[in-house]
Parts: sequence; C-alpha cells; structure tokens
Amino acid sequence: MRLHFTPPRRLARAHSYRKSLSTFAECALAATLPLSALKGRVSALRRSPCPFLKKLANKGEPMSPCRRHRRTYLAGSIQTFGGQAVERKILGSLFAKPAPEPGNPVTNLPEQPRFQPLPHVARPDFSLPLERILRGVTEEAEKAGAMVFHALGDTGGIHGAETQNAVAAAMQDQIARAEKSERPRFLFHLGDIVYLSGASSQYVAQFYEPYQYYDAPIFAIPGNHDGETAVESHGEREPEPSLSGFMQNFCSPAPKRFFKYRSTMTQPYCYWKLEAPFVHIIGLYSNIDGQLDRRGDRRQQDWLTEQLRATPQDKWLVVAAHHPCFSLDETHGGYVEILAAMDAAFASAGRIPDAVLSGHVHSYQRFSRDFQERSTPYVIAGAGGFANSSRSLHKLQRGLAIERLPFRTTLPEVRLESFDVLNAGFLTVTARPETLRIDYFPVSFDDPPAVSGNAGDFVVVRSAGRVKTAR
Repeated sequence: MRLHFTPPRRLARAHSYRKSLSTFAECALAATLPLSALKGRVSALRRSPCPFLKKLANKGEPMSPCRRHRRTYLAGSIQTFGGQAVERKILGSLFAKPAPEPGNPVTNLPEQPRFQPLPHVARPDFSLPLERILRGVTEEAEKAGAMVFHALGDTGGIHGAETQNAVAAAMQDQIARAEKSERPRFLFHLGDIVYLSGASSQYVAQFYEPYQYYDAPIFAIPGNHDGETAVESHGEREPEPSLSGFMQNFCSPAPKRFFKYRSTMTQPYCYWKLEAPFVHIIGLYSNIDGQLDRRGDRRQQDWLTEQLRATPQDKWLVVAAHHPCFSLDETHGGYVEILAAMDAAFASAGRIPDAVLSGHVHSYQRFSRDFQERSTPYVIAGAGGFANSSRSLHKLQRGLAIERLPFRTTLPEVRLESFDVLNAGFLTVTARPETLRIDYFPVSFDDPPAVSGNAGDFVVVRSAGRVKTAR
C-alpha cells in the first residue's frame, strides 16, 4: 500500500516524517485489514507513537473482530495524520453505504453480510427434468421446435395485490392467446415470492391467490426476503427457520394441497437445475446479502461448476440468481460476490451461460457483457408486483447521464442496452434449436393496466457454431 499525504505542520514538528508516515500506515491498516491479517502486528502497534493504536493493542483482545468498530475507533487518528479527505478515501463511509460511482454497475459487499444457514436435505441430485412435471412436454416441444416460459421476480403484493394480479393476468393472457407451439409452459420465479419475511403463513395471500388463474407450473429460486424468516417482522420475531416457507411450498417431497387451485412444487432444493427441452436453467440461492456460500464453504460454488460442465453443449444454458451481477440502480447496485462466484465457476468449467437472469432490483434492466468472441445478456426482471407504482420502482443512479443506448459502464466489457423504470413487467423466454430470445413485456400501473401485445424490449442470442452474439 503506497500512501501519499503531507503531514500537518504541527505533526511534523512533533515527529519525523518517517515516523508520521509509519503511524499513518499502521492506522490505515488496522482500520481496514481483516482480523487474521492483524494478529501478527500487535507488537508493532504497541511500539507505535499513536496513542489510539497503543491502547487498542494493549487490550485483552488484540483487535476487534469487527472492522467497522476498528474503523470508527481509528478514524480520528487517521484524520489527524492524513486529513479529512484522506480519511474518507481510506475508510469510505463509516456509518452509511458509500454512494455508487456513476456508471459503476457493481457495488461492494456490506461490512457484515448476513448469511442464513441452508436447510438440510438428503437428496443427492438437485436436477429436475421438466418431463417429470409436464408429461409429454419433450415430444410436444420437439414437434413445435420451441420451448417457451415466463420469468419474473419480486412479486409479493403486501402494498395491495393490484399490480401483482395485473402482471399475473397479462402472463395468463399470453398463455390463453398463444398458438400451441408458442404457449408458455411454466413460470420461473426469480425470488422474493413473499414479503417482508418468508414465513409460510404469507404464501396463500401473496402467492397462491394472485396466481390462481395462471394455468402453468411455477418454479422458483428464493430471494433475500424468502430467507428472512428468522428476523424481526412487523415487530415480532418469526419462529420458523430460514427458508421454511419456501421449502414447504416449492421443495415438497410430494405435491400437497395448501390451496385449492394449486399444489406445492417438488423441486429438489433451493438451488437446483431445471432440464427442459432445448434449454437448461441453473437456479442459485444468493442468500440474504448476495453470497452463494458462507465464508470458507464452497458447496454451492462447486455444485454450480459441476452443473456448468454437465450441461450438454447442444442445450441453451441460462443461469438465474436473485441478486444481480450488474445494476445501475441507486438503491442496490450489482453484487460483487455473486459476480465473482459466477465468473470463477465459468472459468473452472470452461462454459459461459447464454443468459443470466436476476431480480432483487425493482425495475427492468438489460446489460450485455462481452466474453471474447461472444456477448451474454444479463437481464434484471424485478418489477413483478411488489412495487405498486412507478415512484416505488428503483431508479437509476443520480448523476448518470444516459443520452443514448447502449450506455458503456465503468466496466469496459459491460453495456446497459435497455431499461424501464416506469412500469411493472415480465419476461417471455423462447428457446429454439438455433436461437434463444428474451422478450420483456411492460405492464403499466394504470387502472386498468395497459399491456401491449408487443414486447417493449428483446434480445436474441444466436448459435453459430461456438460463437454466440446478442442483438
């Protein structure tokens, strides 16, 4: 770490420049490094001329395990040695999330990311052939030359079910009006099925009733709110373990009737793979704050790598995770650990997906990411019904000047191709032997809602040998 600063005159009179620089560096390191990297520095800290560092090192516990506590404790010393501007540069924001850099689609992980333990299951295989749920679907899809399905996220309508009902009705209208060969055969939910906690008691009002007229199976991956059953909800602590409601309603060993018009789904687990004609969908669980695994664990990461390797080359490959890798919204942003985990798996498996779908951010955004000779769409479809007005959708970053699209982000290989921060909406995905098409259909917040029969945006991934391009 090279630190450039000019010591204040009063400090220069009291200490030599070398000692001042050493003290400032020790303060910065003690405030920002992980605990494991600091335990060997205690003796050096005790010799430091800085009273803050001496006092901290002479305590019974050499270093606070919480970096935020250390940062707060040492902020005054760092400001003394380097000035307020240097303090902000080294420490960032002590008591708030740093404002996003305009145009940067990825944000840092929180200081103390929350991670809920995953439920135990005995099943060794987390794959589910669609044929097991829809008998004869493989033959029908091959005869039609297409497999069509819906996708969306963030639906639980706790602020009123009008928007969620309108989106569900628009999807059902597509099913009813489509030719048999173009009919969507299922919905893949991208997480945050119920709010604000994922308790099982929320599912009838927020899931079963809004989709009682949707005439197709519904699969899902959990979002952060679906895993939040063990936190405070409306002032009362939920007694259920994390993901109890999700596992009960989507990962049931056998179909059960909790609602008269729909049975529970029999997915193998909260992260899993759906094997459909022409396309395989790998669904991940990104937990509460955007992580596949607890620190030091690699179970989901290794499983993802295995599934990437195992997917046949002649199948389109879609990866779905609730937290997005990229987002230019001002509330959440993209999640660096999900991005890093996916990239590591792609590199290890030697397989890049044809599309990545996410929710969490309550808007529609479509990015393209260049991988050498190909481009992969990263699509956010998180306006499925929870946000009940255009004002409640997540807006783009303040100060972001988008005069034309595509907009090149601070990552040279990532471009924002399209967005909608005014409407609710959903995706219709069509997999054919030579193309994978993703259409976005907006649903207005008007009363009654306006739904166009034409897509508001679309992208087509074409297969030409090993080269795939998105347009």
